[in-house]
Amino acid sequence: MIIYVKNMVCESCKIFVKDALEELKILPATVELGEIKTGMDVSDTDKTALNNLIRKAGLELLEKKQGVLIEKIRQVAIDYVYKSDKKPNLKFSVLLSEELNLSYNYLANFFAEVQATTLEQFIISLKIERIKELIIFGEDTFSEIAYKLHYSSVAHLSTQFKKATGLTPSHFKQLKEKRRVTIQNM
Repeated sequence: MIIYVKNMVCESCKIFVKDALEELKILPATVELGEIKTGMDVSDTDKTALNNLIRKAGLELLEKKQGVLIEKIRQVAIDYVYKSDKKPNLKFSVLLSEELNLSYNYLANFFAEVQATTLEQFIISLKIERIKELIIFGEDTFSEIAYKLHYSSVAHLSTQFKKATGLTPSHFKQLKEKRRVTIQNM
């Protein structure tokens, strides 16, 4: 049985879900980002209990097919942005179509209809948050950040960052209180 989980974006989320499953004595075969695969059927009562436990961490079980597809799209987008330095410079549209085996136009229109934002805007928001994170860590130059996130230049990164935040990346770096938005709130 496969159970889909919304907002599951990091290793900590996986550990939290594994702990919740153990607490409920539901033995999963595997826990991956966005999904739990069990070797047994899980009752509705157990799903409700699991959902109540994982909501404490901002996670939620998905039941409807629409929600499952949206979450799969979100997971591919998050993986694309946060692991971009480990992937070839492949267009997101090609990657998404290949991963979900559906046309990009269908997926983009579906995402925009359900989420009330475009897929492109969602990717830009993810990239902006990733840029903030990399700036806060302070380990990479702006050129390295632009390269990691597949921007054509630092100027392109700076323009998009300023348009989204109202600040230049340099000014953001100088701020004492660096604010980021969690992925769950995007």
